[in-house]
Amino acid sequence: MTTQINTSLELGDIQAAALMPRPNPYAGAYVAVRIDDRQAGRELLRRLIPLLEPVSSFDPGRPVSLGVGLSFAGLEALNVPAESLATFPPEFQQGMAARADYIGDVGENAPENWEAPLGSKDVHLVVAALARDTSLMETLVRLAEEAVRDLPGISPIWQLDVHVPPDGREQFGFKDSISEPAVEGTGILGSNPHEAPLKAGEFVLGYEDENGDLPPIPQPEVLGRNGTYVAFRKLHQRVAAFRTYLRQNATGDASEEWLAAKFVGRWPSGAPLALAPDKDDPELGADPERNNAFMYGDDPRGLKCPVGAHARRMNARDAVITGEVRLHRMIRRGTNFGPSLPPGVLEDDGADRGLLFAFVGARLDRQFEFVQRQWVNDGKFIGAPAERDPLIGVQDGGQFTVPRRPIRRRLQGLPDFVVNRGGEYCFMPGLRALRWLADLDT
Repeated sequence: MTTQINTSLELGDIQAAALMPRPNPYAGAYVAVRIDDRQAGRELLRRLIPLLEPVSSFDPGRPVSLGVGLSFAGLEALNVPAESLATFPPEFQQGMAARADYIGDVGENAPENWEAPLGSKDVHLVVAALARDTSLMETLVRLAEEAVRDLPGISPIWQLDVHVPPDGREQFGFKDSISEPAVEGTGILGSNPHEAPLKAGEFVLGYEDENGDLPPIPQPEVLGRNGTYVAFRKLHQRVAAFRTYLRQNATGDASEEWLAAKFVGRWPSGAPLALAPDKDDPELGADPERNNAFMYGDDPRGLKCPVGAHARRMNARDAVITGEVRLHRMIRRGTNFGPSLPPGVLEDDGADRGLLFAFVGARLDRQFEFVQRQWVNDGKFIGAPAERDPLIGVQDGGQFTVPRRPIRRRLQGLPDFVVNRGGEYCFMPGLRALRWLADLDT
């Protein structure tokens, strides 16, 4: 058993991309590579390491961010010893595609429908490059590409260009990435002053978590400590279908914008229903000091924000639900891909558009998989077993309830507004771990 001595966060060893806020607005790219030669793979790591920053030296004013993660197949391709590979959790060893049925990736979301090479054993290493503008992003991607150049055993196999516009809105038209937790010991402030900072062990391996435990970490300790896990998913958004459903179901005083806000839990500006239940408040939505400063305890029936709304499902805050909320908190990174559908258009133009979602946390099973399986694709925890997340759940003609006085409104026949086009589980090592991986067999 490993003895844990240092309990203070080693911010100089944690990849900044795991914890630090991103540039905003920004452009960026996710690039996946296959490693066919382990020596070339190790050389690639040696070239990438100087491009990475730790949390301790990250400057929020610096307009770039770069992160590196490895799949289990990627660790195998680097010839990490079998005894070390066996210490990774089973869900990471199996990968996202193998866990599809368990987490609800069925039907159109099933791996056989994923975009190649996602879901295959060819995705070995993923680089996420983000910058404040397109020219800087291109410079950053070029640096990453130069790291791959002249390495015949390395093949770039997938790239997705991403961006966040100046208004911070995702493809359905709602301001995104507002709610983020504070991580104890980092000095990074959370966006909700009513939420106490979470233990570092919820997000970084090697530290105490919310249960007061030191979760098992991959061995040797130099490999596991200060690392974290990332689940990324390419989520195609059916914007025209979303708008059409709103148009068909908005009646009387229930306008399309009002109904959409009930689905999301916020107004398009980012103003939360918990603070602005009747109409949008753009001034509130634009104020980072106020737009996430709320809880749900005073709204148990969901008269202000439906208990089944997307934002409330993903983070129930102080609401009484099945499952301790703080044990399932996640750092979430969402970024757009593809062109926006022009306002008012109800016909699908065939463009590939959506959200590249990334989860960061120390426990794939207790955080990402639990939320995906229980809170997104099951309604039992809110007392509505027939309902799923109205935005990202697998619907199969599902329903959604809007509590109202004197009579609630129940919408039927929800289509799937979001379809998963593929993803993977990655391990984001600490900087020492990356150097250890780069120096294997030397």
